[in-house]
Amino acid sequence: MSHNHSHSVPESGKRLAIVVALNFTITITEILGGLMSGSLSLLSDALHNFSDGIAVIIAWIAIKLRSLPRNDHYTFGLKRAEVLAAVINAGALVAISIYLFIEAWSRYHNPEPIAGNIMTIVATVGLVANILGTWLLYRGSKESMNLRAAYLHLFSDAISSVGVILGGLAIIFFDIYWIDPLLTVLIGIYVLKESMQILWRTLGIFMLAAPPELNIDEIRQVIREHVNVYNIHHIHLWAVAENDIHFEGHITVDDQLLSKASILREQLETLLHDQFEINHTTLQIEAVNDNCKTADYP
Repeated sequence: MSHNHSHSVPESGKRLAIVVALNFTITITEILGGLMSGSLSLLSDALHNFSDGIAVIIAWIAIKLRSLPRNDHYTFGLKRAEVLAAVINAGALVAISIYLFIEAWSRYHNPEPIAGNIMTIVATVGLVANILGTWLLYRGSKESMNLRAAYLHLFSDAISSVGVILGGLAIIFFDIYWIDPLLTVLIGIYVLKESMQILWRTLGIFMLAAPPELNIDEIRQVIREHVNVYNIHHIHLWAVAENDIHFEGHITVDDQLLSKASILREQLETLLHDQFEINHTTLQIEAVNDNCKTADYP
């Protein structure tokens, strides 16, 4: 059995702590600014920032759980804690998006006066803090679905801050108050789209789906092309966690090659790792007689 580990280094706890502090500071600032200015988009941005802080805390807890050693009860360890964290964070974003749609609809039909200058100033402060937060999480977001979900929280909030700033300027110079609920809807659509992508991928991992970037037919063909392999069947391909891909299958070979099964197994394990980044492989070598050499195995 192959154990070619290639796990990423978890994001610095200090960086995550800074991001949490930034987001809770933005949340308080935008709530006060939203109440003073009467801006729904600013209040929705505050809610989004609060969820950002919670998302990063969840991500940090998941990283800690992932690093715990495996035992007889959790034979895979707690690797899926990060996947669960990504589901929670993405699910929260979906709920927030729906809430923003409802509030925007209500505000559109019941418009209220908005202080564009306060709205713009507070959103600018939020934008600066969100840019700093996304920069702190950028490196980790490339290596972890869990941190990518938290990074998405911050990145989408930075984009929404830009929208709120533009909306504030439109209110100041053109008295276009309907732009506030419009911006809220646009922010909600963007967040919903991105969060659903993460949610779909993480649910696939929980359902033991084959990683979408891998093609089982291609893997089967590569193995069949090996000079000593007649066929492969009983294939299973799944991910225990992100970047932790497992593969198992039954390999049929000439009965005279059974004595060299360990060599063949090592060759195929290396092949699967190098070409498909599969880092856990279990292969069962089986003999096939002359009458079955051309048989088609599922």
